[in-house]
Amino acid sequence: MLGFDRKADRRPSVNVDTLIGTKVTVRGDMLFSGGLHIDGTVIGSVTAEPGTEAVLVLSERGRIVGEIRAPHVVINGAVNGDIHASAKVELAANARIEGNIHYRLLEMAAGAEVNGRIVREDTTPRQLSAPEADATA
Repeated sequence: MLGFDRKADRRPSVNVDTLIGTKVTVRGDMLFSGGLHIDGTVIGSVTAEPGTEAVLVLSERGRIVGEIRAPHVVINGAVNGDIHASAKVELAANARIEGNIHYRLLEMAAGAEVNGRIVREDTTPRQLSAPEADATA
C-alpha cells in the first residue's frame, strides 16, 4: 500500500519517516510531516504540518481515537473521530470509521465501513445566484 503513483492518484511517493509499532500506544496530540505509518494506537489528534504533502497510513492493526487532519490519508484500521483530508482519503477493506469524513477525493474499497457523514469539500467555493424576479408581478 506504500507504492504510490503520482500521476495515477495525485499522491506523492511515501517515505515512512515515522513508524508507530503494534505494541506502542501514544497518548496526546501528534504533529507530523512526511510519511507517518501507524500500526499501534494513538489516543489524541493526528495533524500534518501545514503546507506539507504529508501522508498518514493507518494499517489494519492500527487505531486512532481522535481527529485526523492531513492532505493524504490511507486507512485500513479503526478510527474513532473525524477525518479532514485536503487532498485524498483512501479507505481500504478493513477500514472502520466512527466519525465524519471531509475530503476532496475519496476512494473506498468494498468492506470498508463508515458510521458518520461523508462530506466532499469543493476546491472552489460556490457562489449562489440571485433569485429571479417574479415575472407575474
